[in-house]
Amino acid sequence: MSFTSASTTATVATLRAWLESHDEPAPWVVETSGSTGRPKRVRLSRRAVLASVESSARRVGATGGWLLAVPAAYVAGVQVVCRSLVAGYEPVLLEDHPSFAAAAAAMPAGDRFVSLVPTQLQRLLADPESAAALATFHTVLLGGGPIDPALRERARAAGVRVVATYGSAETAGGCVYDGLPLDGVAVAIGDDGRVRISGPTLFDGYEDDPGLTASVLVDGWFLTSDAGRLDEDGRLQVLGRLDDVIVTGGVNVPGPAVAARLRAHPGVREAEVLGVPDEEWGNRVVAFVVGDVGLAGLRDWVAAEHPRSWAPRQLVALDDVPLLANGKPDRLRLRALAAEEDA
Repeated sequence: MSFTSASTTATVATLRAWLESHDEPAPWVVETSGSTGRPKRVRLSRRAVLASVESSARRVGATGGWLLAVPAAYVAGVQVVCRSLVAGYEPVLLEDHPSFAAAAAAMPAGDRFVSLVPTQLQRLLADPESAAALATFHTVLLGGGPIDPALRERARAAGVRVVATYGSAETAGGCVYDGLPLDGVAVAIGDDGRVRISGPTLFDGYEDDPGLTASVLVDGWFLTSDAGRLDEDGRLQVLGRLDDVIVTGGVNVPGPAVAARLRAHPGVREAEVLGVPDEEWGNRVVAFVVGDVGLAGLRDWVAAEHPRSWAPRQLVALDDVPLLANGKPDRLRLRALAAEEDA
């Protein structure tokens, strides 16, 4: 069952019927964001979705109404709708209100929740009215990308309780909260550094693509596209996508680590880092930055904490980072912008 083109209200109604069906319904199909290529169509059973809903509620320690601030077509939105409906509340739709604060004011009494991506949180915290509204939520689930410690500290200082989530459409959304897997979920690191996940929230497979399904669902484990490590406390640290390592001039540069360093610069509001094909270097490190900074200064800033070989060789200045519908950076568009500037 797929409703990616339906209106949000229609999607909510259809999800309600799907959850309340007396028989085991057909899997709900969600598309991945397609941030690095062709979107995949992921088949999620009702059992997997409900397992995620229930284990999420246990972990955050409460249930209540949810504000839908992410697209209902993607897994994060599906989970917001299902969590709210299972708790007995109609989800409040941000799109129906003139502002985040107005949507929060329309929430029912009791504990309230919202899921955001880092870019949304950063922009909401920059607006005093929105930041005050955020502080009234029991929990803000934050997923969809790397979360800088400085952003979490800003949220904490504003009285906002943030829980960082990790997961994907294939795991029915976030299944690791603040580095620790939800009840029933297991996390392991393969010999190649790849994050592997098992448990009741796993998807049934990709729609009409048994070959791809077989390549990532192996012996009860989902083989993600992410590199990671388990720290001394057993918490998962996601190091970035396996393809986020930029091989430039024979040096392996972890793009997420460079981006995190750039975001710590006082003149940078937003930053992304990608590798772009280069005749001389094989790939060059490109910084995409919202802020008032120059390339030389950013290179020195990165080199002050990391090897100078990690410093970006190209700067693309942006008014805003281009985003996909689910709030993640549009990596294909960013690479195209870098190529246009280099032409």
